[in-house]
Amino acid sequence: QPAQEEHKEEAGKKKEPEAVEEVKEQDASKKEEKEAPVKEEKETKAEEKTKEEGKKEKPAKEKKPEKAAEEAKGSKKQKTMQCKVTLLDDAQFECELDKHAKGQELITKVCDHLNLLEKDYFGLAHWESPNNKTWIEPTKELRKQVPGAVYELTFNVKFYPPDPAQLTEDLTRYFLCLQLRKDIMRGVLPCSFVTLSLLGSYTAQSEIGEYDPELHGADYVKDLNLAPGQSKELEEKVMELHRTYRSMSPAQADMLFLENAKKLAMYGVDLHQAKDLDGVDITLGVCSSGLMVYKDKLRINRFPWPKVLKISYKRSSFFIKIRPSEQEQYESTIGFKLPNYKASKKLWKVCVEHHTFFRVSTVEAPSSRRFLVLGSKFRYSGRTQAQTRQASSLIDRPAPRFTRSASKRLSRNLDGGTWHQMSSSRGERRMNGPLCSIAVLLFLSSHLLIW
Repeated sequence: QPAQEEHKEEAGKKKEPEAVEEVKEQDASKKEEKEAPVKEEKETKAEEKTKEEGKKEKPAKEKKPEKAAEEAKGSKKQKTMQCKVTLLDDAQFECELDKHAKGQELITKVCDHLNLLEKDYFGLAHWESPNNKTWIEPTKELRKQVPGAVYELTFNVKFYPPDPAQLTEDLTRYFLCLQLRKDIMRGVLPCSFVTLSLLGSYTAQSEIGEYDPELHGADYVKDLNLAPGQSKELEEKVMELHRTYRSMSPAQADMLFLENAKKLAMYGVDLHQAKDLDGVDITLGVCSSGLMVYKDKLRINRFPWPKVLKISYKRSSFFIKIRPSEQEQYESTIGFKLPNYKASKKLWKVCVEHHTFFRVSTVEAPSSRRFLVLGSKFRYSGRTQAQTRQASSLIDRPAPRFTRSASKRLSRNLDGGTWHQMSSSRGERRMNGPLCSIAVLLFLSSHLLIW
């Protein structure tokens, strides 16, 4: 019997774990049933979130093409640049160019606007200050040479012809006269009172025409820019000379103006401030004949282009190597100190351009097989004076008609429409006739001797 009871207890013990396992399974199933709706709720919430995000992303995707279109428009605007050029008569010329356009493209547009064929004497300049200009390189992109969003430049004479009479067209000579008048007003072309009076009288004849007492008032030249600090005495002398001219066309007046202006010491001289090796302030001038050295507005040395063997620069120093004379055996090198490296390089470029234009017959095309280049790559790329004269001799067109700058300005100040018509016609047409009578020439010579 005890053995049977022990067997029953063991069987009971065996049955208890099975019951416990069944209870655990029931609890687990209940937990699963409770967790199932929670999981379903989480899944539904996640699906709703994804749907909402999808809805939010759809308009963003729809907005992308609009943004792309706006960016494309912006990129198109950035592909062009605005250029503003001040001409010699102070008129403004504006145009739009590709942002990668080179300087030559803008020069061509300006010359086409002016109907100018002899354009190799002219160039575009960027002014960093009233006395500091930098010439635009035709073969280089404009945006790499001029700062700012709108490129503001001036159209100027770059190479002053030694003999303006060899220019073919009256239009070219008139633009050269305008440049020389600006040089006088800026003080870079100093003149005596006698020369100012004579040049001013030719300016009056060119812009106003012959003196007519019925049309002109007492002070009819006061609106002309004749000289810096223009005085009443100068105006009276200009009017006195101007009244003596008879049968002189505006083109002839321009020619006489240039014939007298070319004899001035500072005609066509490009000035650069420097110091000598002793630290004394000097001014270096580059012109058609060579390199000049000035001290206190007086020329103290001159280096003609035939005597110059080499020009170079290093940092802020500028050097010229001089050919030995008959008495000398060795070459000599003279150095000057410029304010900085940029000024030294700019002076070197101006010398290279002037020497090439006036002394070389033809310019060699730049070689594309230059693997290793030491020093500056800058070369003058335009036509030389010899090539320009040859091209000018082939010009075969009627004399271009143009209105002179003061004719338009004075027509607004003087009364009556007859004066406007006369001044405009005189400014546009070419007239033939004697320059002036012998009596007038004697009158001028006597006045010049007196003054």
